Amino acid sequence: MHTLDDTHNPSLKSWVESANDPSTDFPIQNLPLAAFMASHGDDDDLHAHAHEHLGMPIGDRIVDISTLAASGILELDDETIDLLHMPTWAYFGVTGDFMTELRKRVQDYLRADRPAGGQQQRRLRDKCVIPIKDVELVSPVAVGNYTDFYASIHHAATVGAMFRPDNALLPNYKHVPIGYHGRASSIVVSGTDIRRPKGQQSPPDDAPQSGPTFGPCKLLDYELEVGCVIAQGNVQGEPIPLAIAQDHMLGLILVNDWSARDIQKWEYQPLGPFLAKNFATTTSPFVVTLDALAPFRCPGPSRPDGDPKPLPYLTDAGDAQHGGFDIALEVLLQSAEMLKRGLSPIRLSKGSFRDMYWSMAQLIAHHTSNGCNLEPGDLLASGTISGQAPDARGCLLELTWNGTDPASGKPRPRKPIELPTDEKRTFLADGDTVIFRASCEREGCRRIGFGECRGTITPALA
Repeated sequence: MHTLDDTHNPSLKSWVESANDPSTDFPIQNLPLAAFMASHGDDDDLHAHAHEHLGMPIGDRIVDISTLAASGILELDDETIDLLHMPTWAYFGVTGDFMTELRKRVQDYLRADRPAGGQQQRRLRDKCVIPIKDVELVSPVAVGNYTDFYASIHHAATVGAMFRPDNALLPNYKHVPIGYHGRASSIVVSGTDIRRPKGQQSPPDDAPQSGPTFGPCKLLDYELEVGCVIAQGNVQGEPIPLAIAQDHMLGLILVNDWSARDIQKWEYQPLGPFLAKNFATTTSPFVVTLDALAPFRCPGPSRPDGDPKPLPYLTDAGDAQHGGFDIALEVLLQSAEMLKRGLSPIRLSKGSFRDMYWSMAQLIAHHTSNGCNLEPGDLLASGTISGQAPDARGCLLELTWNGTDPASGKPRPRKPIELPTDEKRTFLADGDTVIFRASCEREGCRRIGFGECRGTITPALA
């Protein structure tokens, strides 16, 4: 269990002044994991090149961890220095204990009460702590395998009611974490444009004999999710017990699992999501570590009276006490016209990660319960995070749902989102930018954030 210590002290300040701003996502108490492209040599030099460096953002800057480790000031052994020159964070050897110690040493280097030292040390600061606006952020981990779950009961119930009004939740939902294997090759980092996909769409409901059509998706949607990045996996055939599942977590990251709803409607039976999902998934460029999240742990998902108790392999007293994360989430949207007029994004919804039905540790335990082997860098996403309140719904499929007409039993027309430009949205239009944000706040602690996860929709290929 990641415990509170002096690294969480809210009075700690940094000599990076922007990190002391109460509104920053990245105070000295956070130090999430990132990666960026670093150039070496002059632009006109034939030997100039760029490659990935590991980093930790602080305030409006990013610490070049790869260069800082090589300087010797962190007093790391050669094996650790070698690990910190890998292009991504998740490798064999990068354990929870490894990250705990590294975070402490980097934080100590950044503390305001640490002497600046001589000219050499000041030069090191200039070299290793650079404006984040001046770097190209890339994915902090190389995702080899991706699994998407369906762990929000409010999302499952709302969507289920659209298609099965009398039986919204299937019989297995409260017994087994539902998930499917996604496509790792189409995971992209925040800021990458998302091309509208094409695919087969079902015949009209009033003319089923007309057959399916093929063309650009008409019902493009986002899904607000939180992902868990695996630090260390397991040997194939040996499950990860729930009691130690968190020891296998590197940290949490924001995820947008874009969805083509019309394509999904036609293809999802009998085997579930396929082309409606695998065209793109966006992650934020920052992994917030479990050490940074320690002050914001909360009890695992609670179950209403009458719900079945999880089976023994999904039950652990520790997970019940502190298996959850108190994370506030929001979704914002900015249309191309809003951008053109200089209008800021508007908030579509706000939610909480506390509203999940299954904990992240339970997802890991279930994923490996049959002996499936997880590997460093694997991504396990929560599925759409929705709450009970209408403004806590984590996708447009839910947000614009207007229920069914009692008389006919048919769905009412969707209730569109109204934008300040008099535009309306039931699903995403070309040029729309979707932005996810998340943060953790608690009295007596410094607020920490997850940065942004954003993507802009571009037209389908002609």
